[in-house]
Amino acid sequence: MKFPTTFSLKQIAEIISSEYVGHDDFPVLGMNEIHVVEQGDIVFVDHPKYYDKALESKATIILINKHVDCPEGKALLISEDPFRDFNKLTAFFQPFVPSEQAIAVTAKIGKDTIIQPNSFVGNNVIIGDNCLIHSNVTIYDNCVIGNNVTIHAGSVLGADAFYYKKRPEGFDKLISGGRVVIKDYVDIGALCTIDRGVSGDTTIGRGTKLDNQVHVGHDTVIGEKCLIASQTGIAGCVIIEDEVTLWGQVGTNSGITIGAKAVVMGQTGVTKSVKGGKSYFGTPIEESREKLKQLAYLKQIPEIIKKIDKK
Repeated sequence: MKFPTTFSLKQIAEIISSEYVGHDDFPVLGMNEIHVVEQGDIVFVDHPKYYDKALESKATIILINKHVDCPEGKALLISEDPFRDFNKLTAFFQPFVPSEQAIAVTAKIGKDTIIQPNSFVGNNVIIGDNCLIHSNVTIYDNCVIGNNVTIHAGSVLGADAFYYKKRPEGFDKLISGGRVVIKDYVDIGALCTIDRGVSGDTTIGRGTKLDNQVHVGHDTVIGEKCLIASQTGIAGCVIIEDEVTLWGQVGTNSGITIGAKAVVMGQTGVTKSVKGGKSYFGTPIEESREKLKQLAYLKQIPEIIKKIDKK
């Protein structure tokens, strides 16, 4: 998430009432999660396991819950609760704005685009030319949809990330301030759900096709010309490269990469990153030929046991 204008370190510290290390006028351009941070961004860290990763990341402002040595060229925001204060910043820069009508006044709708009855288009949404949005589709604030996109009935674009911190009193939600970005010539089936990024974008590449009832988690990036079949569940922060095929009921772990032109057979659990250009099957995932051989061997076990018992 980029801020509308450059803020100073002192201004940011005042918003969240925190100490800081660095010049008062140190420039702050935005805020992001660690996997998408850029120079000028704030990243938060609240566990010693990840201190070094955050301090050595591309982020130049680290929101942290411990006094540490500040890396050269960077600044620190010292907070008792970085998770809470990251939420404060998201709420400050991306506050929820209620919409008073089905298609927000600030939405931009392209030429020859059709929006069927009972659909909702939120604030600052951009929809390109020649799109077809069927009935009962919900498009949350700030989503960006390209040209020649079809979205079938009941799909939801831009719901919050499934991201919580466990506290003694219950689960504390990380507020989502990111977007969903749909490129040109994408088809989205009925009853699909595509969550927005926490601070970045959930992106579906040009020419990709989603079947009905597909879920795409926050900050996931799907490449071009992918085919994703029904009831597939893709976790957050996944990278799916170009021309990947995921057959029905595939599920993935978060933070993995599926290489270009990989084919993942139905009901596979993608538990780790896999290389492109190969076919995969099973849980845990393996190359399909090897997995099918193993299943064939398993079927032979009862017959083997019978032969042993006869001896």
